[in-house]
Amino acid sequence: MEEKYNLLIVDDEMDNLALLYRTLRKNYNILKTTSPLEALEMLKTNDIDMILSDHKMEEMDGVKFLAESYKIKPNCVRLLITAYADANILITAINEGKIFRYVKKPWEPSDLEIVMDSACDYLKLKTENNKLLVELKGLFTGTINAIVDSLEAKDHYTLGKSKRVTFCALKLADFYNLPRSEVSKLELAGLLHDIGMIGVPEQIINKTEALTPEEEIKIKKHVEYGIKILEDIKQLKDVVDVIKYHHEKYNGTGYPFGLKGKDIPFNSQIIAIADTFDSLISNRAYRSKITFEEALEKLASDNEEHFSTQLVKDFTETMMKNKEEFIALGI
Repeated sequence: MEEKYNLLIVDDEMDNLALLYRTLRKNYNILKTTSPLEALEMLKTNDIDMILSDHKMEEMDGVKFLAESYKIKPNCVRLLITAYADANILITAINEGKIFRYVKKPWEPSDLEIVMDSACDYLKLKTENNKLLVELKGLFTGTINAIVDSLEAKDHYTLGKSKRVTFCALKLADFYNLPRSEVSKLELAGLLHDIGMIGVPEQIINKTEALTPEEEIKIKKHVEYGIKILEDIKQLKDVVDVIKYHHEKYNGTGYPFGLKGKDIPFNSQIIAIADTFDSLISNRAYRSKITFEEALEKLASDNEEHFSTQLVKDFTETMMKNKEEFIALGI
């Protein structure tokens, strides 16, 4: 017998709530309420897998409620019951409410069950993928550490860099309460983000004078080298997708693709700001490091150039909170 998923149902009409409960109670462990505000409190203290919410409610609009629920339980599958089929409304529900599917009113039990079954299939697949990522991380740990050590042996200035970048990225992931699968991607991406530097000549990496235009091109090629090294490992596809964009800039002047703003994947932005921060507080062949606080101030002064203002604010808050632990790493 398969384990039942935990489902939270929210509808401010008592009759509708009762009908939903009767329809679904055999297949799910159900919590229910007529109050979206109460539902948010229930999410804080209960293990919930799925949320089914009505759209138009007096206390709080269903899309707003689902958007708030995402902040508390980002891993939940969110479903919306709505009488509206307007494309703009549904796009808002997807973007802000993070809904997986919607159920059109008036609904038949068979229609509802089809949508719910689809959500269950998605949850099963997501759970399996999460397990694979965790197993993959364990499988590759020894190999990845050996690769990182060989990379850092080329440049004594960057000793421990990959582990520091990973530390910063994971603390920011914790700040955003990212799903475990995203955390696993970030951990691997943090460790491997500069793996392509293996293909850059040591005399360029360790050069104390200004780089020539040709040498700058070779340095920038490390992103492409990294992609080529990892792209044939199909289990690392999502990790490669993080790494390939970690030198893009918020104002569109980064490389190698020139992406701008929110077009840059969020996980790549996290690795990028962690990487930049670590570069600022580390000695380089061509310059001396600056202090922890000066580096955070430098990030803030580059407002909307390298990173969004909000990301810099969140990163600064996160790093100040974890400053002692970061310094205690000793790497």
